[in-house]
Amino acid sequence: MKKLKLAILLILTLVLVLLVVQNTASVQAHFLGFTTEMSLVVLLFLTGAIGFVSGLVLGFLLKSKRSKSVKQQQEVQ
Repeated sequence: MKKLKLAILLILTLVLVLLVVQNTASVQAHFLGFTTEMSLVVLLFLTGAIGFVSGLVLGFLLKSKRSKSVKQQQEVQ
């Protein structure tokens, strides 16, 4: 099992290194009237991180809302 985890980690690391090496070009990003120039790999990382955090927050909010709804239904019964 340890060898499988190590192999997966090595493959993911290789994919990450290839992603960074192949996407070093500078690009312009436009968002809500703002324009900035940055490395493509930085832009990819930022959009991925923002998406990940947004998913966590949305999941937390939905779970919180659902648990409140279940508590209210239990109190009614």
